[in-house]
Amino acid sequence: MKAARFHGRKDIRIEEVPEPELRPGAVAIDVAWCGICGTDLHEYLDGPIFCPAPGHPHPLSHEESPVTLGHEFSGTVSALGEGVADLAVGDSVVVEPYFVCDECGPCRAGNYHLCEKMGFIGLAGGGGGLSEKIVVDRRWVHPIGDIPLDQAALIEPLSVAHHAVRRSDASAGDVALVGGAGPIGLLVAAVLKAEGVTVIMSELSDARKAKARETGVADHVIDPSQEDLIARVREITGGVGADVAFECTSVNAVLDQLFDAVKPTGVIVNVSIWGKPAQLDMQKLVLKEIDLRGTIAYVRDHAATIRLVQEGKVDLEPFITGRIALDDLIDEGFDTLINRNETAVKIIVHP
Repeated sequence: MKAARFHGRKDIRIEEVPEPELRPGAVAIDVAWCGICGTDLHEYLDGPIFCPAPGHPHPLSHEESPVTLGHEFSGTVSALGEGVADLAVGDSVVVEPYFVCDECGPCRAGNYHLCEKMGFIGLAGGGGGLSEKIVVDRRWVHPIGDIPLDQAALIEPLSVAHHAVRRSDASAGDVALVGGAGPIGLLVAAVLKAEGVTVIMSELSDARKAKARETGVADHVIDPSQEDLIARVREITGGVGADVAFECTSVNAVLDQLFDAVKPTGVIVNVSIWGKPAQLDMQKLVLKEIDLRGTIAYVRDHAATIRLVQEGKVDLEPFITGRIALDDLIDEGFDTLINRNETAVKIIVHP
């Protein structure tokens, strides 16, 4: 079968690889669609980061590069391994793409997303969604009912957003400031709106500002290069400041603005992955008693996230801005998102 394989920095190849073998307790899936994630772009430009380097196999997958990429994917069940009785061939599913040890302190405490050896299927090995087929342990396979499979490829990043919102403790009636209207920022806003939170979006890109408006995920869209963001937030909140804020850019200037925009005792959640250390004004954190919280991926979020989509509280269709074939992954996918990212939000791949 065809698969997109990460060999090294700026070296991803579409190759023929053996189809995966079904094993007891696992599910075989024909991949329908797979999203290109910012993490995939980081691997391409600067990796290996999450992908295990040659000669350094991942402790749980036991694989090293080259590995098959793709961790945001949907598909249909094609076969069930021995012992799997609660799914059927033909079911539409998504995958929570984890490797965890189930033995370390965080795993024993129920925080499997913080596993000391954690890896992601589609980065650390185990196959990936940028291939025709994959075999995944039943534990990580989530049925999605009648959600269209192209939209379902966004369940994984929507689960990232759902977990970030949970980390913020935001509730209906709050005002949230989201820094950055990229894919994750838009999906964070979508979850916030579904929970009854008023959303202010800060973004420079015309295309992304337009997407925030047309999807209806933001009540206010502000370009900080054209308006005084802090003054506008105070105006919208009656001089109080935002209750919560989300950093979705890994841009230091955005993080700095969030500290000024939240109210005293406000919460800032860092959602983005930073390629280098950030700087922050500790005096602002101290004098305003701000909570700065990290968030990574998801833990027991997929079921609730799927329900948001099934109940019509989040519409994923408008976030898909491109559909491409696997053979066009680099030219029409990675190159667009790296060099013309203002023209695209989410590109999905049909293997």
